[in-house]
Amino acid sequence: MEEVIGLVAVGTGWVAILMPVFLIWVIFYFATKSDKNKYAAMVEISKNLEDPSDIEDLLENFKEKKKPTDYRRNGVIIFFVGLGLFLFGSLFDGVDILRGVGLLVGTIGVGSFVAGYIYPNTGSEIDKAVEKFEEV
Repeated sequence: MEEVIGLVAVGTGWVAILMPVFLIWVIFYFATKSDKNKYAAMVEISKNLEDPSDIEDLLENFKEKKKPTDYRRNGVIIFFVGLGLFLFGSLFDGVDILRGVGLLVGTIGVGSFVAGYIYPNTGSEIDKAVEKFEEV
């Protein structure tokens, strides 16, 4: 019986060490597979097109479009995650540390929410901020 316990103890250590490596490998494998399929589809479609402007339009459609970070939305989400942790720690005995963690996460959420109003991220908000600055 002691041999089994020792084997489980060693196996648990190996699993704990190798699990992050396995997760990163899975993420890269499927991301690469997705990109490979996307580029293969792009090549197949471009073979059937004769007009160069259509190919340029196709390339524009396949480009990744970055959306600006919405700090206000993320701040509200993070705040309520912190509130949930705080309430969970308050309701159950023995998990008092979650109250402190909940307060920390909630405070980060409030800070992110405030940063959303301080740092504009959409074109219209930036234009308004520039016009307001130029008036002064």
